[in-house]
Amino acid sequence: HVRAALAMKSVVIALLALPSVATAFIPSALHSRKMTIAGRASTRAAATAEGTTSEVDDAVEEKLAAALAEDIMAVPPADASSVFVLPDATAVGVSVFDCVDEAAEAAIAEKGHFLLGIPGGSILKMLAGTAPSWASKTTVAYVNHKCVDMGDEKLATHAKACKLFLDDWEGINVITLGGSGDSAAEAASYEKAMRDDSNIPTDPETGLPVFDMMLVGVGDDGHVGSLYPDRDEVLVSGGDQWVLPVDMKTPGSITLSLPVMAGAKEVVIAACGVSDKYPQGKSAGMVRAIEGLETLVSFPASGLRGKSVWILDEAAASKLSPAYTSK
Repeated sequence: HVRAALAMKSVVIALLALPSVATAFIPSALHSRKMTIAGRASTRAAATAEGTTSEVDDAVEEKLAAALAEDIMAVPPADASSVFVLPDATAVGVSVFDCVDEAAEAAIAEKGHFLLGIPGGSILKMLAGTAPSWASKTTVAYVNHKCVDMGDEKLATHAKACKLFLDDWEGINVITLGGSGDSAAEAASYEKAMRDDSNIPTDPETGLPVFDMMLVGVGDDGHVGSLYPDRDEVLVSGGDQWVLPVDMKTPGSITLSLPVMAGAKEVVIAACGVSDKYPQGKSAGMVRAIEGLETLVSFPASGLRGKSVWILDEAAASKLSPAYTSK
């Protein structure tokens, strides 16, 4: 099991050796989620025997060499038992909401409240049209968000989420940004709002917030939240900084740190969908995210390998090696 083998040096140790990230992976919850998804995946087609392994291109090799020179080690591949391949995007969406629904029921039964992290992008559509009975006992925080007005329907994840589902989640508590373009100020304000919220528990050993579930999407370049390759933000460790400003693009954004994402009781990463431009969907990104020779610096999503359940459609899984697709 990868979770038992996360023995890394330098910055990776500083990140993954945190009790709530490495030694307290909540294996029973992860196992339960695997069993739930596996049970609902009985209709998925058998994978072909011609699975291929990823090839790391010259640019990635250069990044890896630079990272290794700084003693930042490559992350072990994800355990095959944590990867689930479903027939299509619809099945992935249903499975993701089922995971959220079960996690909410369990958290509320245990402690009376559910803490959920949600990203932007396609995962929002997986929650569309839902109106769960547990919404009034739920707090939502954004994994990342552009520093724009919250009502901006083109750029604001919050506005999009409200339109798709949050307006129907009666009684939901959503932690929002202030709406300015100042990423540093917005990050500080967002973190203060999280720390001041009595429904957000903190791990006493690490100082990190403990989400019940973290939903995460992965960009083609490996970014998770607004943690992008070759940037300092991805290497932030410890519990001192929960929310980081990122000014890589205009407008800037805020993002939860990688330790905060990985510190959730359950992390679900979903990838699906095809288009004329990308007939194989997110397959290239997923092979790097799940099994490629990567570091946190070269492909940030690899930093969540030991903690996540990966729910993919057949297109997104099409380049994975047979160990992941022939189950």
